[in-house]
Amino acid sequence: MNSAPRFDPFPPASQINVLNDAARHALRAAARKEEIGERPIGTSIDILRDAGLMLEDGATTPLRTVHALMQIGAANLSVGRLWEGHVNALRLIHLYGNTAQASHAKELTRQGGLLGVWGADGQKPATISDGALQGEKVFASGLGTVTHALISVNSGSKVQLALIDVTDPQRGDASQWDMLGMQATASGKFDLSGIAVTKENLIGVPGDYLKEPHFVGGVWRIAALQAGAAAGLIDAAATALRDMDRLEADAQLARLMQVLMRVWAGMALAERAALASLDNAPEETIVSTSIAARIYTEEGALEAIKAVEQSLGLRHFAAASETGRMARDLSVYLRQAARDAFLKRAARHALSSEETIWGVFK
Repeated sequence: MNSAPRFDPFPPASQINVLNDAARHALRAAARKEEIGERPIGTSIDILRDAGLMLEDGATTPLRTVHALMQIGAANLSVGRLWEGHVNALRLIHLYGNTAQASHAKELTRQGGLLGVWGADGQKPATISDGALQGEKVFASGLGTVTHALISVNSGSKVQLALIDVTDPQRGDASQWDMLGMQATASGKFDLSGIAVTKENLIGVPGDYLKEPHFVGGVWRIAALQAGAAAGLIDAAATALRDMDRLEADAQLARLMQVLMRVWAGMALAERAALASLDNAPEETIVSTSIAARIYTEEGALEAIKAVEQSLGLRHFAAASETGRMARDLSVYLRQAARDAFLKRAARHALSSEETIWGVFK
């Protein structure tokens, strides 16, 4: 009998079980089929819908949201990416939209809609001209699954948010998404040209999207997904090693546990960043803590990928390897923009005085 110890990807004392075991197993089992196109990712979104998660906006329930992101990320990072976009869209509409717009967004969700946030412009930046959109969005996640996208129009201090219907299949093109991971997200280009825009579509006023502490201060959601996905990868590797009766080796236990401890620390930091706004922390403290969580969980995830490669060897790189797929998805997701600028911003605040060095732990 295999008596090797079992790894638990989440510290049980702090875990909030947002998803039951059946839902997590279903999300994880679907990931490979979604990657190769044998199963629509919308089916997994329905699992989250059945769990009552689609009306979350993270604005009033950050603790529940951060744990949901960790657990979904551990099971299926591509699904987690789409859910994070949906939660972010609801949050932004809650923050900057009027009561009618917030109610409309929730009604769309109740009717089976999935929201997203598409911010990256293509060669033709998104603009509004004569009551219609022009331009395109790239890296638009969830083509064919997201029904309504909160897009950024214009740039800088004049950036404006607009909620639009993106169900027209002729406008989306996922063929250019040639990344090695996150294939199931069906990310790509979306042509906005000619879509009518009225004042009902416009969310907030120009400049709202970039306001802190809700812009960079919200990257704790990315940190939570990264930490969860890293924990899920370690758990999958431990399962594979147990099945091969190889986990009992001291070197294996030490290597994976060292990384798992760092992942747990990242989870705690992401949780504190999520809760900072409820504690009325100073704006720049919230921002710097979210940045720290985002960067720390990235580094922990990279270490997790390396440790799993070393532990499993060539098996990890087989085409059908579950850990290989999970690592590919995580590697792509980790590559977010402006890392160095974020780190410098956090450091300038956190190291500016004896008071700020304690961050949200003061």
